Parts: sequence; structure tokens; C-alpha cells
Amino acid sequence: MLPLDEILAGDCIEVMNALPEASVDLIFADPPYNLQLKGELHRPDNSRVDAVDDAWDQFDSFKAYDQFTRAWLAAARRLLKPNGALWVIGSYHNIFRVGAALQDQGYWILNDVIWRKSNPMPNFRGKRLTNAHETMIWASKSEGAKYTFNYEALKELNEGIQMRSDWVLPICSGHERLKDDQGDKAHPTQKPESLLHRVLVGSTNPGDVVLDPFFGTGTTGAVAKMLGRHYIGIEREESYRKVAARRLGQVRRLDAAALETTLSKRAQPRVAFGQLVERGLLRPGEVLVNPRGMAAKVRVDGSLVSAEHRGSIHQVGAALENAPSCNGWTYWQFKRDGQLIPIDVLRQQIRAEMHD
Repeated sequence: MLPLDEILAGDCIEVMNALPEASVDLIFADPPYNLQLKGELHRPDNSRVDAVDDAWDQFDSFKAYDQFTRAWLAAARRLLKPNGALWVIGSYHNIFRVGAALQDQGYWILNDVIWRKSNPMPNFRGKRLTNAHETMIWASKSEGAKYTFNYEALKELNEGIQMRSDWVLPICSGHERLKDDQGDKAHPTQKPESLLHRVLVGSTNPGDVVLDPFFGTGTTGAVAKMLGRHYIGIEREESYRKVAARRLGQVRRLDAAALETTLSKRAQPRVAFGQLVERGLLRPGEVLVNPRGMAAKVRVDGSLVSAEHRGSIHQVGAALENAPSCNGWTYWQFKRDGQLIPIDVLRQQIRAEMHD
């Protein structure tokens, strides 16, 4: 049985290999970046920068890092359902090595997403460009596999415009930055909840299981819980588990109405025009009109007949417009109380009833 909504202690590879195969919908991974820092980093005023120098980010060589990467990617792929997907985030230090490794193992890259930080940390040495972005790779389990993509929901998040692969979001700071018992940063690379919100809204559904093998202070779990997804966190550092558990205990799940997102047209239930006739929403013999005032009558079998044409709402509309195709739902209107109303209103009424 899956340990849903729990933080599991231990090495992520060992823990993943002990979980049931093909049981997880999505994996979000924020692995060690292998930053290879040499000595301390100081600001121009000689104050020390709290950089990532923890033992968990240190590897003896690229070879050792690659072996670690291949091992956790293999364990992750075993856990994914056939239609599952993986997100992994990294910097220039590691993301190219990770990308090659996941392709070698059969994952299929769907997108690389640039997280452009609106408030990046400056480059104190002044010898390179400021590192103002990180890269995320979104991959399905295999080529041709189905995967969840809530296109319309992401479009709504972006004010009705297609979501692009460059995301401008701030780094974790201020009240969102978690502190330990000494008042210091609880984790050096805590990710902002806005980043995980976009990932989970776009590539999971309520009730899905999201696993994070490098759980840290639990950003993935916090956002998953809020959005009505299940989480499984794996973290070997006790100090991080302690902070994450406290954080998750304060998160409240959104209500069902708030969790609903805009569905793509393809995801909505199909309604045949004939159902409108069967239900009495339109009567046989009733007249429909197009935008130019041309008329067609509804027949008992849900087809239309005009002066010269017969067929479906789409076929007659295309014939009248001398066009290769026509969306009859938005083309035809009916009259009620002196008002012309698109027939699509009746289709949405039936869909609402089906949803209820």
C-alpha cells in the first residue's frame, strides 16, 4: 500500500525501490546540483554568502554524480504509472547531465522550461553573468505515452494566453522562506510555492499521487496538499523532515469548488445535437438561423433541412458558407422571447447536468 501524505526517511533510491511499481502519477525532483563550490563566497563588503555547501550537494567526481543520477532516475521511472510524468529542476551545473541520463533511460522530453527569477541573487565576484534562471525538464515515461496536460487551466493562469516555456517567478524570500529553530534559513535551495503551483495545476489532477524524492522542507507536499493531490516525500535529513512536517501540519486543502479548473474542449463530455431534440430543448420543425439570417428547420432525427441542403448542424452550416467545415454549435441560433440564442447554450446546459 502506498504511504500517502507521508514523509519517508532514508535514501531516496532505496525508498523508491521499496514502493509499489507503477503507482505514482507525477514525480517532481529537485536533486543535488553538484555546485562544486571551492571555498567560501563573499560579497564586495567581505560579508559571507550563505551558499550551498552542504554535504548532500558534494560528489567526488562527475562520474559519481552521473551514477547517482542514473540510479534515482531508474527508480523514479519504475514508480511512474504508464501515463505518469517527471519534472526535474537544475542549474547549468547539472541539468545537461540529467537530461542526457533521462533520455538514455527511455524518458521522452516534452518541454524544457526556463524559470527566470525576477529577483535573482547578484553575482558578487563580477566575473560571470548573473545566474538569473534555472531549467526544468518535463518528460513522459516513454515516447508516445499519454500524460496529463491541463492546457486550458494554464492558459487561464496566463490571462487567456497560451502558457509559454519561460516562467518569470520570484525566488523564495520574505515570509515564505522557512527558518530553523536558530532563525537561520531552514534550507538553502527552498523553491517558491508559485513554481510548484504552476507545475501541479498544469500536469496533475485532484486525487493524483505526487512524489518528491528530494523533499527538503516540503514545498511540493505543501502545494500538493493545498491543491487536493496526495504527496509522498522522501528526505534523508532529519532537520528538513522536522521543518517539512511542521509546515504541512499548517496547510489546509482547498474546497472542491476552488479545485476545479477550466477543462479543454476535448475533455468535456460529448453531446449530440439530437439530444437537444430528444430532451425537448428544441422541437422538430423549430427554425434555426445563421449569422446572416438564413434559416434551417430541425428534423426529428436531429438533422437540419434548409432550402437546398440537408444534414447535420455542421454539414448544413458548411454548405451555406461554401466552406470545408463549420462548427454548427456556434453557427446556429434559436429564438426565445424575441431573443436569438446560440444553440451551444443548450449543449452547456446538458453538460452541466452530466457533471452534477
